[in-house]
Amino acid sequence: MTTKSSTENLNLSSSAAAETGGMTERLLQFIWQFQYFNQGELQSTSGEAIQIIFPGTYNTNQGPDFTDAKIKIGKTTWAGNVELHLFSSDWKKHNHHRDKNYDNVILHVVWEDDFPDYNIPVLNLKSRVAKVLLQRYQELMNTQGFIPCEKTIASVKPIVLESWTERLLAERLIRKSAIIETFLNQNDHHWEETFWWLLARNFGIKINADSFEAMARSIPVNILAKHKNQIHQIEALLMGQANLLNEKFKEDYPIMLEKEYEFYKGKYKLRPNTCTPFFLRMRPGNFPTIRLGQLAMLIHQSEHLFSKIKETVSVKDVKKWLDVTANDYWHYHYRFDELSSFKKKNLGAAMIDNILINTVCTVLFAYGHFNKEQKYKDRALQWLEEITAESNLITKGFQLVGLQNKNARDSQALIELKNEYCSKKRCLDCAVGNAILKNS
Repeated sequence: MTTKSSTENLNLSSSAAAETGGMTERLLQFIWQFQYFNQGELQSTSGEAIQIIFPGTYNTNQGPDFTDAKIKIGKTTWAGNVELHLFSSDWKKHNHHRDKNYDNVILHVVWEDDFPDYNIPVLNLKSRVAKVLLQRYQELMNTQGFIPCEKTIASVKPIVLESWTERLLAERLIRKSAIIETFLNQNDHHWEETFWWLLARNFGIKINADSFEAMARSIPVNILAKHKNQIHQIEALLMGQANLLNEKFKEDYPIMLEKEYEFYKGKYKLRPNTCTPFFLRMRPGNFPTIRLGQLAMLIHQSEHLFSKIKETVSVKDVKKWLDVTANDYWHYHYRFDELSSFKKKNLGAAMIDNILINTVCTVLFAYGHFNKEQKYKDRALQWLEEITAESNLITKGFQLVGLQNKNARDSQALIELKNEYCSKKRCLDCAVGNAILKNS
């Protein structure tokens, strides 16, 4: 079944918006869904009395806007669907009169009745909606600040915010689970392989995520397992497949890695990544050479990591496993052949938390979700509550408007709110936006 276009539901051309005083089709759907209009002495445009017993269920798929409605029109109670338009003439403009999906429409709800057609009862809502609701909606849509409701969010009850952030976190984890499902479909549902791909992607941070993932996909976990006891062999495989061992080196260590890599590349018929990781505009601690060195050490010090994660109940244990330091060569280097002052290249608390949040808890939740084992989902949620809150532009922005950010559970919910609702102006789908409009 084809889904409705988000553009159709959320937007309206500027000319049409002007004609309707700022009303949009999505706002009209919202008003009908929650019955935010004067319901006293309702009548169709042809003069029949209307009583709304049940407005129907909002439909995001193809077909009428609301299904399974129950409405009394005149002396007859009807069960069927409800379609909404800004103008009654839109019924024919959208060719609904030729579409069998609309044969069971019992009521046509419009903002303006510009084309009388009494084949289907029409309810005009324009005079029944409070002007302050329209004004509040326009304010939300036209705000250029951090979030549309930054001036009014303080009026929303704490219980609404608490329940909404819980829902947002669940939405975020389920959405990420869908991405993980695509990975599983590509590797015959191999969870350790999937975890390896995502772990490597996480080590690449944002700028090198794609190249690190491509590197991970090019080295199966069974090959890594064969060499896990030899750190330099693991490092040679990772660096080589990341396309970082193709220079004329001076120092013995990179020369040795290059020789190791050439041997195993031939043995396993490996194809190196065609995309070389970036170094520009990065802090040295995030250089791909350092992150790959740390990743190699993690592989060297662990075995069947995701299986171990599933078996433990303490996030502190996972933190210990992730607390790795790149081998001795990197104490004096950030790049091959370039000496630097001594500094151990340990993964660091912030990066460990980042991996826990974006890979460990996400994959653990997905595992419970797909295998219908609630204990893994609950554990992932509990671990997020025990992990330090993320601090970034989004979380800081929400803190400035009064929202709390006590732990990673909060910060993940706030990031979802900002990216999936606020930035897309999806106020009508947001519990905060609903509360603000309802209060109006």
